[in-house]
Amino acid sequence: MSLFDVYPLFDIKPVHAKDVYVYDENETAYLDLYGGHAVISIGHSHPKYVAAISNQVAKLGFYSNAIQNPLQSELADQLSKLSASKNYQLFLCSSGAEANENALKLASFHNQKHRILAFHNSFHGRTSAAVAATHDPKIVAPLNAQQAVDFVELGNLEAVEIILKKNETCAVIIECIQGVGGLDQSSSAFYKGLEMLCKAHNTIFIADEVQSGFGRTGDFFAFEKHDLKPDIISIAKGMGNGFPVGGILIHPNIKASYGLLGTTFGGNHLACAAALTVLEVLKEENLMQNAIEMSSYFIEKAQKVSKLKAIKGRGLMLGLEFDFPVAILRKNLLYNQHIFTGSAKNPNLIRILPPLTIQKKHIDIFFEGLTIELNKLQ
Repeated sequence: MSLFDVYPLFDIKPVHAKDVYVYDENETAYLDLYGGHAVISIGHSHPKYVAAISNQVAKLGFYSNAIQNPLQSELADQLSKLSASKNYQLFLCSSGAEANENALKLASFHNQKHRILAFHNSFHGRTSAAVAATHDPKIVAPLNAQQAVDFVELGNLEAVEIILKKNETCAVIIECIQGVGGLDQSSSAFYKGLEMLCKAHNTIFIADEVQSGFGRTGDFFAFEKHDLKPDIISIAKGMGNGFPVGGILIHPNIKASYGLLGTTFGGNHLACAAALTVLEVLKEENLMQNAIEMSSYFIEKAQKVSKLKAIKGRGLMLGLEFDFPVAILRKNLLYNQHIFTGSAKNPNLIRILPPLTIQKKHIDIFFEGLTIELNKLQ
């Protein structure tokens, strides 16, 4: 049987990894500045993470949500302590797309409306309503396109208000820093205005923190910078440091009832062990502060790069925008300099999403390699 050929693959086969490096079968070390789509938060193979998952699977790896799982309650407590989400309720699932699906479904249950409002260059997942709310027609099948979605330019409050006044929109979903779309963000005035419009028109305000959450921006959540209080917050990626886990944090104004949401694998014992360890390491190693400091150093170095058009993003969710397509540059960085970076919908942008454990010496390696490859392209 062959694999369904949907991924354009680099000719690299990682076999093990440690902190910010992955190693292939020849023991070639690759500096990982992408973290597998911002998933690796506390570094590859962190000893506490390995021990926690190993210990948990030796005791109990999985049972369904038909029984009590104290690890879920512990995870909710620790999330409340570290994030700007005190008094929220936690529903656990297994991925970012699933988190956004449940967020949108819950919004529609709550106010009995059926339309979604999302933004240009958004990315919220590849399933059902989540992909319909993603601003990329190439990955939206006709089945998904049956969802009723309005897309608005980021920053355009007037357009948002016109749509919400129709009283058909169950939810506004937004990334405070766009990921796949290219690291664009708007002003605090826009985000606060969006929040106020949602309240005024009985519309659920969903903050998609799937990529930007868990300390990546220097705050636990990206929306914290703007003093927001979303109705629902979706989380995943860095939450499990590689273990599939996601969830939504739900404002107490939204009430639960039996059977409203459900999942087989969400919140299983191994997933909780992984997420709890991530929170523990984030706190013990002060990784959110490290994200701030390393971001400042990275930006300082980036400002000296020739041909650079813009530096986008915040914390360790960054983008380098050039005035030319970067596909060849990224490929040369990977094969010649052994550095993983990410792409975006913007063909001129390199995404930088390293483990939050990254240090200045690693950033120096990147900029040395980038300078070499840029010089070759001249």
